[in-house]
Amino acid sequence: MTDIFKAIADPTRREILMMVSQEPTNVNTIAHKFNMSRPAVSKHLKILEDNGLLFIQKSDNDGRQRNCYAQLEALKEIEDFIRQLEKFWNSKLNNLGDYLDKKKKKIK
Repeated sequence: MTDIFKAIADPTRREILMMVSQEPTNVNTIAHKFNMSRPAVSKHLKILEDNGLLFIQKSDNDGRQRNCYAQLEALKEIEDFIRQLEKFWNSKLNNLGDYLDKKKKKIK
């Protein structure tokens, strides 16, 4: 089972995702950018890949090199969640505004 929220909870993974979303990037470049070991980067990439946020493919030119491609469609789950929260809070705030308007009229 995937958990997009856990996958993007880590700031390093969010930054990797932003980097790869701008252009496909190889694992070595990511490791150098974040000044961390390749195994540490691979761990982050695996979490992103397992949650459908990345696709990792061996390079056609060099079979040892792996390129990472963003798959941002997986973020739709978060977008849907945020929309639900927005509806909930808009409703609550509208109700509060109505209540305060009624109180204000009673005071006058």
